[in-house]
Amino acid sequence: QVQLVESGGGLVHPGGSLRLSCTAHGVAFSSSAMSWVRQAPGKERELVAGINWNSRDEYYEGSVYGRFTISRDNTQNTVTLHANDLKPEDTAVYYCAGGSRAFLAVVPRTAGQYTYWGQGTQVTVSP
Repeated sequence: QVQLVESGGGLVHPGGSLRLSCTAHGVAFSSSAMSWVRQAPGKERELVAGINWNSRDEYYEGSVYGRFTISRDNTQNTVTLHANDLKPEDTAVYYCAGGSRAFLAVVPRTAGQYTYWGQGTQVTVSP
């Protein structure tokens, strides 16, 4: 009954911003690493941001560093991705993904290390 539900995607012009949210159900959220992974049509999935259980470690893929910010609220079982200065190449389905190992000091850096996945929310950046 593990469920991750994303929201906040949409159509935005280049340079615009979106706030993506993920709410977790049926997961030991507060002890788990969380991440945002995107997949564009015809492309492989790409982890863009990750955060460990207590927000002491964060990871950002190079192309989004300085533009995207990941955060979490363990009292609400939510993960947020603030995506700023969006570019057409950011267009993708963005998935919330959760890990299965507890209390990791270092957030896993690759999509394959995550076990639980949401249904995704579409982000389209177009002039």
